Amino acid sequence: MLTNSRGGVFILSSSSSASSEHFHHHHSFGNSWPGSFKGHRMSLPFYQRSHQHYDFSYRNKDLRTTVSHYQHEKKRSAIYTQGSTAYSSRSSAAHRQEAEAFRQASAASFQQQASQYALSSDVSRKAASAYDYGSSHGLTDSSLLLDDYSSKLSPKPKRAKHSLLSGEEKENLPSDYMVPIFLGRQKHVSGITDTEEERIKEAAAYIAQRNLLASEEGVTTSKQSTASKQSTASKQSMTSKQSTASRQSTASKQSVVSKQATSTLQQEETFEKKSRKVAIREKAERLSLRKTLEETEAYHAKLNEDHLLHAPEFIIKPRSHTVWEKENVKLHCSIAGWPEPRVTWYKNQVPINVHANPGKYIIESRYGMHTLEINACDFEDTAQYRASAMNVKGELSAYASVVVKRYKGEFDETRFHAGVSTMPLSFAVTPYGYASKFEIHFDDKFDVSFGREGETMSLGCRVVITPEIKHFQPEIQWYRNGVPLSPSKWVQTLWSGERATLTFSHLNKEDEGLYTIRVRMGEYYEQYSAYVFVRDADAEIEGAPAAPLDVKCLEANKDYIIISWKQPAVDGGSPILGYFIDKCEVGTDNWSQCNDTPVKFARFPVTGLIEGRSYIFRVRAVNKTGIGFPSRVSEPVAALDPAEKARLKSRPSAPWTGQIIVTEEEPSEGIVPGPPTDLSVTEATRSYVVLSWKPPRQRGHEGIMYFVEKCEAGTENWQRVNTELPVKSPRFALFDLAEGKSYSFRVRCSNSAGVGEPSDATEVTVVGDKLDIPKAPGKIIPSRNTDTSVVVSWEESTDAKELVGYYIEASIAGSGKWEPCNNNPVKGSRFTCHGLVTGQSYIFRVRAVNAAGLSEYSQDSEAIEVKAAIAPPSPPHDITCLESFRDSMVLGWKQPDKIGGAEITGYYVNYREVIDGVPGKWREANVKAVSEEAYKISNLKENVVYQFQVAAMNMAGLGAPSAVSECFKCEEWTIAVPGPPHSLKCSEVRKDSLVLQWKPPVHSGRTPVTGYFVDLKEAKAKEDQWRGLNEAAIKNIYLKVRGLKEGVSYVFRVRAINQAGVGKPSDLAGPVVAETRPGTKEVVVNVDDDGVISLNFECDQMTPKSEFTWSKDYVSTEDSPRLEVESKGNKTKMTFKDLGMDDLGLYSCDVTDTDGIASSYLIDEEELKRLLALSHEHKFPTVPVKSELAVEILEKGQVRFWMQAEKLSGNAKVNYIFNEKEIFEGPKYKMHIDRNTGIIEMFMEKLQDEDEGTYTFQLQDGKATNHSTVVLIGDVFKKLQKEAEFQRQEWIRKQGPHFAEYLSWEVTGECNVLLKCKVANIKKETHIVWYKDEREISVDEKHDFKDGICTLLITEFSKKDAGIYEVILKDDRGKDKSRLKLVDEAFKELMTEVCKKIALSATDLKIQSTAEGIRLYSFVTYYVEDLKVNWSHNGTAIRYSDRVKTGVTGEQIWLQINEPTPNDKGKYVMELFDGKTGHQKTVDLSGQAYEEAYAEFQRLKQAAIAEKNRARVLGGLPDVVTIQEGKALNLTCNVWGDPPPEVSWLKNEKALASDDHCNLKFEAGKTAYFTINGVSTADSGKYGLVVKNKYGSETSDFTVSVFIPEEEARMAALEAQKGGKKAK
Repeated sequence: MLTNSRGGVFILSSSSSASSEHFHHHHSFGNSWPGSFKGHRMSLPFYQRSHQHYDFSYRNKDLRTTVSHYQHEKKRSAIYTQGSTAYSSRSSAAHRQEAEAFRQASAASFQQQASQYALSSDVSRKAASAYDYGSSHGLTDSSLLLDDYSSKLSPKPKRAKHSLLSGEEKENLPSDYMVPIFLGRQKHVSGITDTEEERIKEAAAYIAQRNLLASEEGVTTSKQSTASKQSTASKQSMTSKQSTASRQSTASKQSVVSKQATSTLQQEETFEKKSRKVAIREKAERLSLRKTLEETEAYHAKLNEDHLLHAPEFIIKPRSHTVWEKENVKLHCSIAGWPEPRVTWYKNQVPINVHANPGKYIIESRYGMHTLEINACDFEDTAQYRASAMNVKGELSAYASVVVKRYKGEFDETRFHAGVSTMPLSFAVTPYGYASKFEIHFDDKFDVSFGREGETMSLGCRVVITPEIKHFQPEIQWYRNGVPLSPSKWVQTLWSGERATLTFSHLNKEDEGLYTIRVRMGEYYEQYSAYVFVRDADAEIEGAPAAPLDVKCLEANKDYIIISWKQPAVDGGSPILGYFIDKCEVGTDNWSQCNDTPVKFARFPVTGLIEGRSYIFRVRAVNKTGIGFPSRVSEPVAALDPAEKARLKSRPSAPWTGQIIVTEEEPSEGIVPGPPTDLSVTEATRSYVVLSWKPPRQRGHEGIMYFVEKCEAGTENWQRVNTELPVKSPRFALFDLAEGKSYSFRVRCSNSAGVGEPSDATEVTVVGDKLDIPKAPGKIIPSRNTDTSVVVSWEESTDAKELVGYYIEASIAGSGKWEPCNNNPVKGSRFTCHGLVTGQSYIFRVRAVNAAGLSEYSQDSEAIEVKAAIAPPSPPHDITCLESFRDSMVLGWKQPDKIGGAEITGYYVNYREVIDGVPGKWREANVKAVSEEAYKISNLKENVVYQFQVAAMNMAGLGAPSAVSECFKCEEWTIAVPGPPHSLKCSEVRKDSLVLQWKPPVHSGRTPVTGYFVDLKEAKAKEDQWRGLNEAAIKNIYLKVRGLKEGVSYVFRVRAINQAGVGKPSDLAGPVVAETRPGTKEVVVNVDDDGVISLNFECDQMTPKSEFTWSKDYVSTEDSPRLEVESKGNKTKMTFKDLGMDDLGLYSCDVTDTDGIASSYLIDEEELKRLLALSHEHKFPTVPVKSELAVEILEKGQVRFWMQAEKLSGNAKVNYIFNEKEIFEGPKYKMHIDRNTGIIEMFMEKLQDEDEGTYTFQLQDGKATNHSTVVLIGDVFKKLQKEAEFQRQEWIRKQGPHFAEYLSWEVTGECNVLLKCKVANIKKETHIVWYKDEREISVDEKHDFKDGICTLLITEFSKKDAGIYEVILKDDRGKDKSRLKLVDEAFKELMTEVCKKIALSATDLKIQSTAEGIRLYSFVTYYVEDLKVNWSHNGTAIRYSDRVKTGVTGEQIWLQINEPTPNDKGKYVMELFDGKTGHQKTVDLSGQAYEEAYAEFQRLKQAAIAEKNRARVLGGLPDVVTIQEGKALNLTCNVWGDPPPEVSWLKNEKALASDDHCNLKFEAGKTAYFTINGVSTADSGKYGLVVKNKYGSETSDFTVSVFIPEEEARMAALEAQKGGKKAK
């Protein structure tokens, strides 16, 4: 009897032969399923080729830890037999690889392949046991399989290195390049569920944007099944056994092969005789394999390319817009389609070219949303726009119209006369009708203001708008220097309903400028402007410079950010030595200085930034006294390349969640990159030099970095600048260059393959500022303005480059103390200096500023006394002869350009004879001043030539005479056409219009003048650019010119016409700049409560001598009996006594003694009708209504009709009308009037069919009347009737047990889901029953309903808990139910909240050392697959590999770092993403923490190695050997150890040596032999085998018992007795 179990007994029977017997004791192993098939690459979906799918969240979901996956698979597969460990621990990824192999081969080849999967029993045993060990420790098999066993497997295919490409470099990969991914020998990839399929479809657009099209070996969508195709599939199957790079056949052929494989399996099961245990095991395996085949086939069917492709479809179409001129407009559309459609925008069927109109159009596409933005719209942008979406499946277009309108309803007559007949007329449109006009006034206005840095300031004014329309608020917009302001942390806006306020929370010099408030109502607007000055704050250190301003980012990339600023006006009394730049990472308060030495140039590249982080900057100035205050901080800017920023903006942030593919291709060898191109010096200063270049064309498939080298001119000694860190971006800033020396530069590229050749060297660059400091301005001319201000003008600096602006300083004459007039540089050549002392004399100086610095001061201006500017007028000009007679001539001229601040009171004319070209003496033509710009000079000599000059006069005195006119001959004119019109004047100048007036020609020709033609051209245009404004002659002596361009200067001329023809043109009027001056007001119309209509005008710039003059069609209305004018202060009103058709015309109001302030108002037939209607409404008032008649349903289904008047007196009456018949209070109707609140009500108990119709409430309150009607007919009535019935039933429902709050959910702090509802009207007999998916749920606890809350707690909520939950309340009074659907989107929303709670429950990250490395871990309440886990190291996402891996074990989330190195030091962040928000836990694995963890890892590692390699007895020795005397005893034992152990034997605790009787042998370091030839009783005893090496020792004991047969024993006893007797 032999027993081979440990501790068994060996029995040798007496009948056995006497020959030597060897007892071998081995552990047996059952045959196990092979570990994996040879690597077959699955057929890839077309959008997965050429892409490396590193989706960490997906891996964390599906690549679970080996132990949890092993338990999961073991439960599903029900594998019970021994030897199945390796199989059950394999993931579904291994099943899919097997499924691919089965579909690739026929039934016959399947059997042949299956036979190749079996490994030797020893190998299977070791692999399985090692894998089980790794599973229990959360490790993959790759860290545990022994080399001596793995070497016996089939040769490993060559594996390529892991891809080290960055995200940007992957962008540049060619479309036919496959990025290999090499993972461990076993990776777990789950199947594609419905949820994952939706995620894959969403991520498909992301993959398509990267242009990763299918390669030439890609998936084919053909469904042919010809014999040649099948043959090809068979060849591919055979080839797949030899190479891992084979491609797969189509999904249709795979399905056929899978059916054949299944059929073969069934045949094997039917005909092959096997043991029951083996048969059950293999059947379970086949069922699992068949399920895998079906799942994979369904997966590929879902990802069929034909199913994904579809034509473009507009989810959101672009919408038409009507906008004001100079506003921006955006057209949006959202488009679906696959592949992602390409969108093109058209204007009137012409493609929009963004580059042809820079800044005009902005086209963006983000996340499927496409936008066309049109900046500063004008009339040219009125068009039809089309968005065209196109992909391989077709093209689709959507249209939208854009209409651009002008303010004040003005129409561009120039376009009309040019034949543009499609341009729509612009009307004033409000929400309450057409052609509404508003009068906008500013009261309590802000004036020129002065503030100081750090202070607060408010600008405000009261806005009065007439007529007032409720619920129609004006649009308030603030501007600084013409740029719209938006609310920010520095400035806030407020509109209280009548007052507009702009508040500065912390003044800075950047806030200095001209502030304008614009109030718009409909098409009408008014604006007001005033300047705000900001003075420097008092310096902490006396004499320190002021703070710089306008800190901005000019350029940003990965390696540096260029910062610019403006120098301050105040240097503290000593020159500024330079500037310090400070940076601060967004989200922190830690400021750090960027430069050690001050820089003078107002631009500086900041380096040492962390890629992807955002920073803010500030600048401080320094002089010999100290450092001044810092500037206002800049806007945040990220350290990213512009291309990277654009890519991040346009690309979806959702990660790829597709299937992870394992490829085994050998990539091409690395390519050494070529030299960069187009290297140039883009900026050079005394502090730094900026280089820029283009990446090389030859760069391989991986990322490249750059090394910059410099060389002094005249040498060949090239030195590498960035020796430690290579440059990532194709731009670089060099510092520490010697000023004044000359350098050349070149750049090399590098990657893993090596460093490439250098680029061509740049031209020699001298280190120094290329930008020169501007020259000083010249000719500083001050002129009087107001009692506290002076206008300073100057000649701009010549040859100034990159000019920022000018600083102006003022000083009281003789004081020697200069003060800045502005702290923010101004552009142009003119500035108004405010805040001066009246009566004081000031001098001024100006200096220019650019990035290089401030210029020298200009020469001081002449002193000027500060007082209001009134001076004699300048000379008149453009003297011309209007008509000539025998002895007289009529002269005309133009008014002086400068009237001296006072009205011109008259002109004086001088003349002289010119004989043979020699002028005579001047004579006075008039003694009394002439008030007009024309004068007839009499008593001249016929046929004599004369010259003339004119001087103007105002209250300040007589101005200088004009330049001498041309020579005119005094003779009788006989021409038939009229002479030129004269006295042209431009008034009412606005940004897009003006009014041109003139006087008829003195010489009318042979026939009277019948009309006039007006011509216009830009002042700088050539003479051939004149264009007529009217096609037909106009009879008026004025014309309102529209359609002017703001800021453009124009000149005008007028020609008269009679029957003989058109006369010569007048002298030019202008140039006039089309602009609306600040403070300009317009004539507004008003209708008072009595219906009286009036025109009103207000002027804030009147002088004591100014007067209002009204005119109709520019003819004075002073004696008109139909009008009445009343003026008081700065306001005037012209009232119409009886407005009618006779009053149609253009009414204008001029203010004398001002600089041409005027305004006009047109009353045409349409405006006349509107005003008369408004007057009638005021004469015959209506009862104001706050709310129109409405209907509502009350609780019990009652119907309430109600309306509310603004106010009702005690005499107010109401008539109730139904279908034109008055109804009265009774059983059916209940009426009520509340005169205090103005509410009028009527109640009906129930709506019946006969109640369908029209209801009207008629109000009468004294003279005022009103009515309101509601129509309840058709669907409206039926809907109301249905709602009333519902409310009645709802009231009945609430009489029994019912839900006060329906079923809802919440997530508890323990991450469980609590379903709850609130019930009402409950009693003891009320029952509550819970259901899920129409099945009753048993609830352990009973509710007493005291709190009215019923709950159902679901612990560890997961997908299995999805469904429809229902609660039913019932008792003898009735029942009620509530349903809650936790499926689809509702389930996702709940899971997101659950994941959030779980993420919040995560413990802090802890560090644990293991024998394999260092583990970082955190515990959560429980883990669900929907919770995404991402790890990052020092701000960079971790790329997982065999050395660094992550997983989840139970409630533990861990990151395993095997064989840690110093590079693994740093900050680790675990982000738990709940679907909406990321929750982070951090741990710092550096310093002492790393050293302690690493030391513990080394200790555990050495202990594991010692345990693995120590000497041990594997088996072969029994515990007890019983043997008959005289027999031979042979024992064999297997030992193991590395190094091979030393072997020794013991007998009864003493060393036993080998001899002839007891032979001891040890062979090959593995097998020990114990042999005794002819045992005797003396050999009985306790024996021991001792094995020992440097890692340890082990002793195996056994007992030998020798027995003697009974006869021999008896004989021996007798002989012993005989021997004893003989001895006696």
